[in-house]
Amino acid sequence: MATMSLSQRSTNFRSPNHHSTVVEEIGGLIRVHNDGHVERPLVVPHVSCMVPLELEVAARDVTIDQFNTNLWARVYSPINRRFSSKLPLMVYFHGGGFCVGSASWACYHEFLTNLTRVTSCVVVSVNYRLAPENRLPAAYDDGINAILWLKQEALKGTINELKWCDFSNLFLAGDSAGANIAYHVASRLVSRHVSTPKGMILIQPFFGGETRSMSEKKSSQPSNSALTLSASDTYWRLALPVGAMRDHPWCNPLARGAPRLSDLKALKTMVCAGELDILKDRNLELAASLAGSGSRVQSMVYKDVGHAFQVLKNYPMAQTRTHEMMIHIKAFINQ
Repeated sequence: MATMSLSQRSTNFRSPNHHSTVVEEIGGLIRVHNDGHVERPLVVPHVSCMVPLELEVAARDVTIDQFNTNLWARVYSPINRRFSSKLPLMVYFHGGGFCVGSASWACYHEFLTNLTRVTSCVVVSVNYRLAPENRLPAAYDDGINAILWLKQEALKGTINELKWCDFSNLFLAGDSAGANIAYHVASRLVSRHVSTPKGMILIQPFFGGETRSMSEKKSSQPSNSALTLSASDTYWRLALPVGAMRDHPWCNPLARGAPRLSDLKALKTMVCAGELDILKDRNLELAASLAGSGSRVQSMVYKDVGHAFQVLKNYPMAQTRTHEMMIHIKAFINQ
């Protein structure tokens, strides 16, 4: 997949009429009007679940909740290879500040196809509801419902791609906002005694707070950056409950009222940060805090790349670092 330049994003927005005023906007990605209308130009093409045969991965789209939330997922599984045991199951949540993105975006389809091939996991990419039409905790609820659906499918055995996975070897994963969702879904699963995943894989997790971190204050972002501080603030205003501040527990996992980190100590955690990402310091602070609460934590910092490098390929070293990260994820899962 070619480099995706976010500095050349489409600005194909409608012209506001005299009854409508734009109240929030992230250039080229989303525009919200005071009448509730939301625009999302087609920045990334949507693609079908087809995968070239030479990649030895099969994919299919499955419906989880057709009538209430239109929740669906794309399931990836390795094919044409023999395995001595059942495969790990990775439930993945895409990024996009809770407001944009899709499991059918071409960049995620390519990334997760390759991640499936490298890690030999069955990957379930959840297409959760987006804010601001569906503010948090809607995405968390969708994540929980996806896990409950998977538990039912484990008993039914009606989806071929899921027959080869070990449901007791479950990892919750995601990038950016998707990593935030993976974290909070894991916390809910454990606190509600629904399930205890084996681990979390948090790629540049999207968290925030009222007090700025050093990387948020000091990191200058290029024009093609996937996440600036201004965009981060806007995403949080659109995703959190109306009027909530950035020290809300869903935004700041270290704030008062947030779930106890010690509740997650039964899970091993991998935190992947980008050296040039404004979220780097928050990512490393979370990793250190989890480790201090008794969790087994592996943190990695990938040099010379910024936010969403693994899907947007918007840094010269992105492809190399993405391959390195996939190898690290495979080793983490197989530990």
